[in-house]
Amino acid sequence: MKVKVERDFHMNGGDGETSYAANSRLQEKAILKTRPVHHDAVEEVLHGLLSGLSLPAGKMVVTDLGCSSGSNTLLVVSQVLAAVANHCGEQPAATDVQLQFFLSDLPSNDFNLVFQSLEPFKKLTTKEMGEAAPPYYIAGVPGSFYTRLFPDHTVHLFHSSYSLMWRSKVPDELARGAVMNAGNIYIWETTPPAWVKLYQDLFQKDFSLFLKLRYSELVSGGQMVLTFMGRKNSDVLSLSGEVSCMFQPLDQAFQSLVQQGRVEEEKLDTFNLPFYAPSMEEVKAVVEQSELFDINHVELFESNWDPLEDDDDLQLQAVDRVRSGVNVAKGIRAGLEPLITRHFGGCIVDDLFKMYAHNVAKHLEKLKCKYPIIMLSLKARR
Repeated sequence: MKVKVERDFHMNGGDGETSYAANSRLQEKAILKTRPVHHDAVEEVLHGLLSGLSLPAGKMVVTDLGCSSGSNTLLVVSQVLAAVANHCGEQPAATDVQLQFFLSDLPSNDFNLVFQSLEPFKKLTTKEMGEAAPPYYIAGVPGSFYTRLFPDHTVHLFHSSYSLMWRSKVPDELARGAVMNAGNIYIWETTPPAWVKLYQDLFQKDFSLFLKLRYSELVSGGQMVLTFMGRKNSDVLSLSGEVSCMFQPLDQAFQSLVQQGRVEEEKLDTFNLPFYAPSMEEVKAVVEQSELFDINHVELFESNWDPLEDDDDLQLQAVDRVRSGVNVAKGIRAGLEPLITRHFGGCIVDDLFKMYAHNVAKHLEKLKCKYPIIMLSLKARR
């Protein structure tokens, strides 16, 4: 069955064992890593508000694109509130700032869980910040960030974490059933250059559109802080230490199910993820070609495959490879299960990710692995 991203793609909802809410430590670490850059962006927005450069004065609009659900959804809100409260403490003139937060994701996102978490969050914020907390309001906005979401010149700060590696769709040729990367769901050693080019072209088109849309929605001097999976090597087929290595054990699990007769080979050959991890060079090239934004900050950092393991020594083996395999599998399942279920049906999912966990554990016997993550801070030109 053909996958349609806006209809079928979302993180696992709820707060159960396989939910995104229970398996998003990796994303949490990325948000915490970007906190200093995020704080700087908030400071610059506040400067514009208080100096009259941004209108309406005293009203700050912050949007999280790809907010998903769970504790991470409100972590960004919490960080912005803390930055504004700190600024207000230093500059009494800032005490009149009011914040409007928009939490945005695809319509299939579990917004019910998001809304249910708002009241406990408000109580916690009041307890922790007291009168220092600025007035704030939170609303949900369903929609794709590859479309317009807000009126012209109304948003001061866009944030997006672990979202922009997801494409707007599967390339048209592949969506129509062309088989170009048999046995693989993402890039691997046997992936032909023609398949790679389809995704590179789609990334350039998607990211260019994203920048154009957000530029229209940002106020003068508005800011964006974006974090997403990327690539260390400019050569997309140089696989060492890249995201591709994360998907290869999943390819192996699928192929085992094909050999068992539980998955049709044709089904696997026509399953292509709407995913592409760009290099730093690709990202900067699209930004520069757009001529819409200045780059405040850009860097690539790495995060362990096992989201519960914080040791930064790349040469050490995982302390418990079996446990790490399970942890990795839970995180990947939280993001991919809806797409897999749509294409293959739900009856294979449990066994698929058990095999995947086993394959990851074997991979970690050789080397402790990390994801490359790109962090990008941009300022709109006016």
